Amino acid sequence: MACEGAGRDRLDFATAMVRSYRRYEPLHTFGTICTGFANALWTPDHSILNSSTAKSTGAGRTYVGANEDVLCWDVKKGELLSRWHDKNNKSEVTALAQCSAQPDLFAAGYADGAIRIWDGLSGQIVVSFNGHRSAITQLQFDLEGARLASGSRDTDIIIWNLLSETAVFRLRGHKDQITGLSFLKTAVRRRQSPHTDKGIDVGESESEGEVEEKYLVSTSKDALIKLWDLTSPHCVETHVAQSAGECWALGISPDGDGCVTAGNDGELKVWQMDLEKLAQLSSSINDGKKQDILTSQGILQRQGRDRALSIIFHPKQDYLAVHGSDKAVEIWRLRAQDEVHRHMQRKRRRRREKAAAAGEAPLPEADDVDSAPVVDDLFVSYVTVRTGGSRTSKALQLVVSTTNNQIELYNVATYRAQQKTATREAPEYSRNLAVDIPGHRTDIRTLALSSDDRMLASASAGQLKVWNLKTQSCLRTIDCGQALCSAFLPGDRIVLLGTKTGDLEIYDVSTSTLIESIPAHEGQAIWTLAVHPDGRSVVTGSADKSAKFWRFDVVDEEIPGTRRTTQRLKLTQTRQLKVSDDILSLCFSPDQRLLAVSTLDNTVKVFFVDSLKLFLTLYGHKLPVLNISISSDSKLIATCSADKNVRIWGLDFGDCHKAFFAHQDSVMQVNFIAHPPERDEAHLLFSASKDGVLKSWDGDKFEQIQKLEGHHGEIWAMILSRTGETIVTASHDKSIRVWEVGDDLVFLEEEREKEQEEMYESTLAQNLDRDHQDEDGQAQDEVAAASRQTIATLTHGERVMEALEISLTDLELMRAYERDKTRNPKLAIPQRNPMFLALGNISAEQHVLSTIQKIPSAALHDALLIIPFTTLPTLFIFLSIFLRKRMRPDLAWRVVYFLLQAHMQQIVASAQMRDVLEECLEAYEEWVESETKLMGFNLAGLEIMSRDVREREVVSGYLDEVVEEESEEGKGRKKRAFANLA
Repeated sequence: MACEGAGRDRLDFATAMVRSYRRYEPLHTFGTICTGFANALWTPDHSILNSSTAKSTGAGRTYVGANEDVLCWDVKKGELLSRWHDKNNKSEVTALAQCSAQPDLFAAGYADGAIRIWDGLSGQIVVSFNGHRSAITQLQFDLEGARLASGSRDTDIIIWNLLSETAVFRLRGHKDQITGLSFLKTAVRRRQSPHTDKGIDVGESESEGEVEEKYLVSTSKDALIKLWDLTSPHCVETHVAQSAGECWALGISPDGDGCVTAGNDGELKVWQMDLEKLAQLSSSINDGKKQDILTSQGILQRQGRDRALSIIFHPKQDYLAVHGSDKAVEIWRLRAQDEVHRHMQRKRRRRREKAAAAGEAPLPEADDVDSAPVVDDLFVSYVTVRTGGSRTSKALQLVVSTTNNQIELYNVATYRAQQKTATREAPEYSRNLAVDIPGHRTDIRTLALSSDDRMLASASAGQLKVWNLKTQSCLRTIDCGQALCSAFLPGDRIVLLGTKTGDLEIYDVSTSTLIESIPAHEGQAIWTLAVHPDGRSVVTGSADKSAKFWRFDVVDEEIPGTRRTTQRLKLTQTRQLKVSDDILSLCFSPDQRLLAVSTLDNTVKVFFVDSLKLFLTLYGHKLPVLNISISSDSKLIATCSADKNVRIWGLDFGDCHKAFFAHQDSVMQVNFIAHPPERDEAHLLFSASKDGVLKSWDGDKFEQIQKLEGHHGEIWAMILSRTGETIVTASHDKSIRVWEVGDDLVFLEEEREKEQEEMYESTLAQNLDRDHQDEDGQAQDEVAAASRQTIATLTHGERVMEALEISLTDLELMRAYERDKTRNPKLAIPQRNPMFLALGNISAEQHVLSTIQKIPSAALHDALLIIPFTTLPTLFIFLSIFLRKRMRPDLAWRVVYFLLQAHMQQIVASAQMRDVLEECLEAYEEWVESETKLMGFNLAGLEIMSRDVREREVVSGYLDEVVEEESEEGKGRKKRAFANLA
């Protein structure tokens, strides 16, 4: 026994020395259908499978941004098909784009300026780009899927090469955020010669149907529309897009001949684009005459006067959808040519009739200046679809993702269908499908957990939802009042809600019915309610300055029309406590002895439960106390307030143990663990705030344990499981997040060091990026390199420098050993750096190469910019070795070429770099020569094989070679030849 006691004392001493805490980690996120920051994409059910023969019976799939995730929804079933989540990302999705050449390839832009290319089939990231310094607003793939154009709030446009995974260049010129981007398709006029670097003219017959995308059109909030030449990057044209100040949207017609821009006050401006003139622009020599490619055709006025957010043309029919910041989508129709002709005839006839009625002589046809159709004659407003707040659309079957967390699908009657019915009324539309069950329409204001922590009740203004916490599926959706507080009653079959209208609403979860609505507080908001620890009663606190005590009674109630009775829960008021101000929060002590009440006068009053006599009054907060919690041992009480502070008090004498500045905004909730599994966790405290952060605190040491970030808006509600294993939070971003205890432990010193290290690294990366930005900004060029320093690129650059430092020493050591070995064959191998032995006894150049290969291709250039010029000679030594030994020579030459571009002036001025550069050049020329010979040999072999196959003329297989066959019907028609390849 003495030995056991001594061992326990040593253990307690060690625990007191270094205290560890359980680490909480994010587990699930649910409740979000879509967020209003990103556009939505709609695809048919079979498009992502690349099957042209599959027939779709569903309503398609919708891809939306949901905070930091991209969600794919089946609109017909309302099911979540996939969730694309990057654990290293915490920024919101702000833009989405789908590649037309590869429909399973999607680009997602984020609020921190990052772009991730996702594979829709596997849900994995293909490549990540970092070039913008603020939120992405526009993304656009080109026709072949080889390039991506991105626009951002930092006013820049970046062209990305998806094949080499690099940034091509950055286009500057706009003075505000980019609001529209589109590649322009022009006919092929010149193609590069296969034998020289010059361009050759392409004949009309050969280039028929072939298009290229050498130009880009962009719009910005600065009210300008620009046309860019991407071959020799420069701005070709600039026009003022909107007369009303700002340009917010750009829509390109499917044939590319025109576009529409939108701004404030319901203004739509129609533009014509001369693609023929644009195609000839690069091949023809400028004769000095200014020829505008973009010409304004006129202005249309929308019915709504709000700001337009997006314009989308129907890909196959003559419809145009425009939506703004209000809850409506306006659909415009383009008249057909014969309809325009009839419309103009009616217009002329009315003009003549009007002139005749006024006694004026009618103008002849030739002198009628208004005979040519204008924009108002071509575009006609078709129908306005009223929704719940729209974000994007697909005309005639309109898919709308709304700002109130739902996706709706509308069917709109077409113009031809209207003509068949011969009605002149506005076209009908109906909401056929919606994805609205897996989320709330408004902010969740209260959460409640069942006694077994399996069910979660969340309530907002108008909706109560019950969730399975393990599967995150919505079990029940019940209409309710504007809920402010809630609780599961003993038995977990009934949920009690307190509403803003002063009613207590009792709901049966199993039948999804309202059992009773009690007008408890006469129209005054019920801000809080607390179930007594014995589970037999509940107390409610309201803005009517009273707390009412209600007893749970089970009464027999007759079933109407029968003699049978059924048992029903009834709340009976037993007592009432009057205070001097509005009650904001209530809390029973676990020992059932005390009741703490916070009021609007910034104080907390503690009463005895049995006599309702005042025991303590806690003063100290400067603003109203929003929430209270009492520890499981009934010794501490924690209060949180709108003054951003959390205070811990002793319940024995009401003394304030500690007040600390906890958050950057009002602290909404604070909670102790109700039934801690270990005694030393009784005083662990959790706080949630409107700054979107959840924090854990040690109530004895008064230190912050952990800071949990993830929400993108104010946290309105927080609930803890009985043992503190799980924390559930609900936020303004419509998401419900579950945090669970992980396997790791938290040590306070390590956590503080980690936070300081992250802060230092982020500051260092920002300073490096700012310096680089200042260097670029001094030139103010229209075209610049697209680069951005992040913590990742900084880390990669430092690793390369470390590898070069130890590898150079090892390289010199091994070279000296090889020289000495020729004189003394029995010479022992020298002692190398232990790192090389740990990596499998690799050589120095292999270590440097593997370090460079680990850098993602998109971040390679930015990582190389971290390396100082003094280290470049060492790097060039290894690069020449890579080229000479054929160790990834393609990667080695890419690094050499980039470093020559980045440090050209210093390299030219440095004499010591000449020898090593000559070595690199000689090794590169040898590699190119060998590759050229190999390619020539392979081409000659393929020609011999194809000639042999044609001579045999065995039609027993397939040969993917297109041969010219002449026929009387059509010469030059391309057919696929069938043959057997030996």
